[in-house]
Amino acid sequence: MPRVKRGTQHVKRRKNLLKKVKGMMWKRKSSIKLARPAFLKAGVNAYRDRRNKKRAFRRLFQVRINAGVRTFDLSYSKFMDMVKKANIALDRKILSTLAKDHPSVFAKVVEKAK
Repeated sequence: MPRVKRGTQHVKRRKNLLKKVKGMMWKRKSSIKLARPAFLKAGVNAYRDRRNKKRAFRRLFQVRINAGVRTFDLSYSKFMDMVKKANIALDRKILSTLAKDHPSVFAKVVEKAK
């Protein structure tokens, strides 16, 4: 049986890894020893932050809604309670966009919630 050295597999694996870390700084982009842990850590961070992004945006929406309802002498929590009781089916993202970009429409939503 002939001997198989598997050099092509090694080169292919290295080439693919270096393609994935292209754009990183210093030796991470060119050294296999530093590229592999950098690539793995980048993947872990990306996975975690895809979830954290949802939290961060929800907090931003809450801040924008709160700023919008303060002009009507309401707090965020009281306003959201009124929205739920009035069966207004707008989520926080839409409400925050209305509060930020369309204050006249947001005022109508607040009046309807009251």
